Order: sequence, then C-alpha cells, then structure tokens
Amino acid sequence: MTTEATAPPSSAAPAADIPAIVARLRKTFSTGRTRDVAWRKRQLEALERLLVDNEPAIAAALEKDLGRQPFEAWLADIASTAGEAADAAKNVGKWTKRKHQWLEFAQLPGRGWVEYEPNGTVLIIGAWNFPFALTLGPAVGAIAAGNAVLLKPSEVAPASSALMAELVPRYLDPDAIAVVEGDGAVSQELIAQGFDRLCFTGGTEIGRKVYESAAAHLTPVTLELGGKSPVIVAADADVAVAAKRIAWTKLINSGQICIAPDYVLADATVRDELVAKIGEAVATFEAGNSGKRIVNERHFDRLTTALAATKGTVAVGGGSNAAAVEIDPTVVVDPALDEPLMTDEIFGPILPIVTVQSLDEAIDFVNARPKPLAAYLFTKSKGVRERVIKEVSSGGMLVNHLLFQFSTTKLPFGGVGPSGMGAYHGRFGFEEFSHRKSVLTKPTRPDLTAIIYPPYTEKAWKLARRLF
Repeated sequence: MTTEATAPPSSAAPAADIPAIVARLRKTFSTGRTRDVAWRKRQLEALERLLVDNEPAIAAALEKDLGRQPFEAWLADIASTAGEAADAAKNVGKWTKRKHQWLEFAQLPGRGWVEYEPNGTVLIIGAWNFPFALTLGPAVGAIAAGNAVLLKPSEVAPASSALMAELVPRYLDPDAIAVVEGDGAVSQELIAQGFDRLCFTGGTEIGRKVYESAAAHLTPVTLELGGKSPVIVAADADVAVAAKRIAWTKLINSGQICIAPDYVLADATVRDELVAKIGEAVATFEAGNSGKRIVNERHFDRLTTALAATKGTVAVGGGSNAAAVEIDPTVVVDPALDEPLMTDEIFGPILPIVTVQSLDEAIDFVNARPKPLAAYLFTKSKGVRERVIKEVSSGGMLVNHLLFQFSTTKLPFGGVGPSGMGAYHGRFGFEEFSHRKSVLTKPTRPDLTAIIYPPYTEKAWKLARRLF
C-alpha cells in the first residue's frame, strides 16, 4: 500500500526523465513535508513493512541475482535493514531534539545548541552484493534526517533492482522518495544533477570516480568502499571457534561481501590446525552443495584467473564450474605477496592464509597496506586485543567474530582512507545525512558587550582581557 494520498508515478523511468524526477523531489523538500518528524516516522515504519511483507519476493529476487539461500537473504538483507528502520522510527523524535551546550563564561548571557537540519535531496547509489541492505539501509538515515531521497539500485542485481522500483512507490511517499534504475551512465547523469548529498557503496576505483564527479558540484559524499580486510589469528586464539566463524562468514554470499575476511594472518604455531579446522568447517557447512555461485562471468573469470596464478598451496577446494558460474570454497596457504590474491580485493570464496611468526609481524603486515574497511582479531588475551585495537587502523574492528559490526545500530559503520569516508547506522546515519547547524542566541538587554565597543580605552582593554 502507499502511505501518501497521491498515486505513485512510474519510478523505473528512462534517463531522459531524471531531471523531472529530481525536480519533483526538490519541490517536495521545499514544501517542508519531509522535515515533519511524524512524516519521517511514517516512512520508516512503512520501510520496515516493505521488507517484512515482501520477504518471499525479496528472497526470490536475491536467489535469482546471486544464488542466495533464503536464510542468508533474510539475515543479511531483510532482518538487518528492517531492524534498522524500526530502530530509527522509534528514536527519530529524540534524535531531532536540540542539543544545548554549556557556554564559556565570556559568552554569557547566551544559549547555544546544535540544530539538526536535513541536507536536502539525497542520492543513494547502492551495491549489487546486498542490494536491499546497501540501498535501503543508507536510506534509513537519509529519511530519518528529513531528506528527500533518490535511490539508484545496482544494475548488476537486476531482479532486486526491479523489485525495489516496484515496492518503494507502493510503500513510501512517491513525491519524496523515488527509484531510478540503470547502469553507470545513469549514475553519472544523476550525479550531474548536483544533489545536496551523495552516498555510494561499491569498489574503491569506482568510488574515486564518483567522488571526482561529485566534486564538480561540491556535493558532499559518503563513500562505503572495500579493500582487503584482514583476520589476525593470534597464537592464543580459540582455533576451533575461529575456524568455524571465518569459514561461515567467508561463505556467506559466496564471499562477495565488502567486509568479508579477505586474508588471514595466522601465527605459525596455530597455522596448520587452523587450516585443517577451516577445511572441516567448510565440509560440514557445504555438505550436499555444489560450488559457490559467482554473480557473473566477468567476476568468475577474474577469480579463477587469480587462483590459477597462485604460488601458494591449495589446501581446501580449488575447483570451479564455468557452466554454472561456481567456484568451490578454497583455502590457499602462503601465496606470493605480489600475486593477485594478495594485491587485489578477492570478493569471492577464496581465502588466502599467510603465516606470520609474531603479533608484531601481523600488525606490520596490515599497516604496510591500504587501510581496510574492517579488521578482525581472534585472541583470548586482553593485551593482544588492546595492542591491535590501538595499532591497526581500519574502518571498524571486531574481536573474536566477523561481520557483526555491520548489523548493530549502536555503532557507526564506515571506512577510512581508501576504504571510504563517512559512516551510518542508527543515530550515526541520522547525523551523516544531517547538517549540524550551530545556533547561538543572546539577549539585547543588558548590553554587556558595550565594553568592547570603540573607543578602546585602557580600562576597557584590561576588563576585556579578564573576561575573554
């Protein structure tokens, strides 16, 4: 159902209609409709219903696009995003309240606070690997902040994109929230409209091009990119648990996750045990299954070429099926550090494991490379934990598990350096898509600033020095 009275227009419009769609959104924003907290709450509640009501259709689209199992579709795309929308609907009224600040003595009498105002009209360019979570997820923050929103799903997941284009105008205000489908050329035309804020999720190289295009309009940008997220398995780690958790998260969505474990740095004393137990976990988790489905032939060819070029030992898997576009879950031990598996983001079900002799070597290894979106650590030691937290820079960090830092609304999710800029989820998403306007008010009587009006007498100067 549609939450607003007007009938939804066709959102999957051709590129020629983009200026008209953007103009409609801007007109709606200019009326002040999206600033109303009650409107924001209704949209967020409707977004939650969109996901819950249509779980079977969403799961079917994800299976068609990505070969995703229903449980993984629910866990990663539906439950996490619906939960975030529900949390924002519950808290948006509190988030929008003024935050008064104590002023310095020299500023008294007076009152100061932060006023959160929406950016305006926001463009969100989603990613194909989790098309609902990485398109509608950022939209939660944008809607909570009171913006008009244009969603551009990834064309690489066409069934999910088409379903989003169908459902969004049925559930959400079509004059304020729209979907435009299309390829990279459509994204470029959208960016050229000069939005008030842009959020892009995707690879680092494309993110750099998006950033350059947005700069022409001085559009502020949130970039959720990727990189090679490491897992450090310390000598004192619980290897049995670490192996299961690493294997499970590497297999979700065939490893096509921006925060998937890209490689493991295993202490030499536990390396062989870790490799063996990851192999056991893979055999258990994948019993009766064929290989892991890759999104398309281009990515399949990229992954199989990298695997064929490895100088490491293939300890688990290694097979592939070109006809089915599938690759077996694969573990490669000690590949060459200059080969594609160790220089490029893998984004597939292949896991390199590199042997290190100490924690120092592991920390130095990570820090010698571009800052990742996520860093993971398995250890029982508080001292090891604190060292890695303090010495390794990454967008986020999780100790003794993987991926769960994405699914909480209580912590910001975002990158650093080449892995991205900006962060969202929960209140952090609301703030990301808001302008924090500082407001200072002062009374006119008594006029205590008279002491700093000209002429500047010696007496006034001495008094001003004491006050300021």
